[in-house]
Amino acid sequence: MARKTGRKSSGTAKKRFVAGPRRKAPAARRRSRTPANERTVAGEPVLASPWTAPRVSVVIPVMNERRTIGRVIREAARVHPQTEVIVVANGSTDGSLEIAQVSGAKVIVFDRPLGHDVGRAIGAREASGDILLFIDADMVIPATKLRPFVDAVAAGTDVALNDYSGPVDKATVHGVVLAKHALNALLGREDLQGASLTAIPHAISRRALTVIGTTALAVPPLAHTIAVREGLKVERSAVVNVGKLNPLRKKRERTHSLEPLIVGDHLEAIQWWLRTSDSRGGYDDGGRQRWMVR
Repeated sequence: MARKTGRKSSGTAKKRFVAGPRRKAPAARRRSRTPANERTVAGEPVLASPWTAPRVSVVIPVMNERRTIGRVIREAARVHPQTEVIVVANGSTDGSLEIAQVSGAKVIVFDRPLGHDVGRAIGAREASGDILLFIDADMVIPATKLRPFVDAVAAGTDVALNDYSGPVDKATVHGVVLAKHALNALLGREDLQGASLTAIPHAISRRALTVIGTTALAVPPLAHTIAVREGLKVERSAVVNVGKLNPLRKKRERTHSLEPLIVGDHLEAIQWWLRTSDSRGGYDDGGRQRWMVR
């Protein structure tokens, strides 16, 4: 994944916005009889605003992903005709920021790392689109594989998840995979299997963003739990095997594995669930007469 540090960082990171490059004015064209702010639908003229709000906002946190960020942004921009691409560059020192700045994306810059998934939350806070799509800067996913998530939300889904449960056929299953399945079982959503907001790509509606809140997006399992608890339409949408796309970082896994952090995120989500339901998460106690042994 693109984020390589813990969620917290010391000090206060400074934020600044960097606009995309100015585009040269197009060459003069022969004047048309149709006004500049008029288009046609089914042959009928329809007046349109000179500026149209983006339909889709694609949020990409980036920290030192020079090798892939340019291609990731290009694919993101092709997802929908009305797309804004938001890059949250935090602590990048390898030239990733400069590549993003000349890409035409809206770039939000922090001079130090923000920590795991915080960039997603910040990008969501700045997004203007009705549909928000989240991807990572180190995985180049073709626009054709990203569009199904956008289409699912456009069709009425609030949270469109990557239908990827991770490898479950191994003798030793990774702790994050177990945590995803366990959380969905606790939430009464066994149908989701291991699908989770922890994995990209995923998309959410503007309604989901309002219900979940941007702060919770910094802890994806918590955002996932809130979405289910609040009755949002959460569905598996399309499969992108991020297990094969995600670069294997053996050195990082040996010295700073993300497994404890992500498992901890799931425990935080479970704690929230218990706090908003009851001590058993809504599960019946079976008429157990506990008072008899007190």
